[in-house]
Amino acid sequence: MIVVAIAVAVGITMFAEGAASSNRDAVINDLEALASRAQQFYHRPSFMGGGGNSFNRLTAGAITLLTASPTDANGSYSIEVPGSGNGTSALVVIKGVGTEIYNGSPVAAHIYVYADHDSVGLIN
Repeated sequence: MIVVAIAVAVGITMFAEGAASSNRDAVINDLEALASRAQQFYHRPSFMGGGGNSFNRLTAGAITLLTASPTDANGSYSIEVPGSGNGTSALVVIKGVGTEIYNGSPVAAHIYVYADHDSVGLIN
């Protein structure tokens, strides 16, 4: 009976870790899509609703410039660090918080978006 209880506990833990890992991957995928939209925004001329080679208009409340709905089945998304600068110093950081719990906190990641590349960082 003890062996069965241990096996059940291990199975539950593995399932929870798998769900968290899957949700984390989905959040990162959504962040990559948002990063692509942010780069498109950066390169679009300002008279066409873009940033005109700047992320400056991507402020904390401006996530709706990148997506119509900042929340989906995978999690919620926000601008963690407002856009700043232009050229090689241009940067905006977008945060995604998932729906699954890992180590007592929701899974989360952020993506650093530059004019020509991005970099994902895990929070949890």
